Amino acid sequence: MTVTTEARDPQKLTEKGQATRARILEHAAELIYAKGVHGTNNEQLRRAAGVSGSQLNHYFPTKECLVLAVIAWQAENVLTFHRDEQFARFDSLDAFRAWADFYIGYEHVYQEGCSLGSLASEIVKTDLDVHDQLANAFDQWRDTFREGIERMQQLGRISAEADPARLANLLLAAFQGGTLLAQVARNITPLKDALQTAIDYLQTFATSPDADVIAPQADSGMHETGDRLVREGVSGEHGRLLAR
Repeated sequence: MTVTTEARDPQKLTEKGQATRARILEHAAELIYAKGVHGTNNEQLRRAAGVSGSQLNHYFPTKECLVLAVIAWQAENVLTFHRDEQFARFDSLDAFRAWADFYIGYEHVYQEGCSLGSLASEIVKTDLDVHDQLANAFDQWRDTFREGIERMQQLGRISAEADPARLANLLLAAFQGGTLLAQVARNITPLKDALQTAIDYLQTFATSPDADVIAPQADSGMHETGDRLVREGVSGEHGRLLAR
């Protein structure tokens, strides 16, 4: 008998199987966040997800394939959120400020940090061969910003002198660094300052005052767009997954 070491392809699972797999992944992500990769074992995951040892081995025969699947699952949550139509594909400064406002207004982000960033900080400490997949997840996130900035150039909203790749790096770094500092300080201010400053820098490339540009708002109006997203259900369970 041949023993597989590959994770089951979710596309080939029944609907019930896909639901079980997703439940395992969500609990695996939570355990890895709380206990780290090495501190998470099959027994803990089996109890948390309510599955048997044979079920767990059926979907994820090795820890490496489990961690790979957690990376893909967590990255998909982040990317799905960032590709939501409410951010208008990041082709305007309004869209970037709406994105910043969501996180600044989301009460758990400074308590729980970034789900993908937290996962990355745990995985880079291990010797698991998953670093390429983790880097690819961040590349896709960065590309969401870069593609939006390129569209802004095509629409004539920002100067051709702007470097979309560098600006995308700046925005992602501002979010990751600001989230970590906010989590340490238990205060949203570091994230707020980092995101506002990064977007204000992007605004310096605006081609004209009326090129879909909004000026930085006072604190009293800062969360208006973020509050709208919360009212429309963007936060909720999805927000918890993003900021866990």
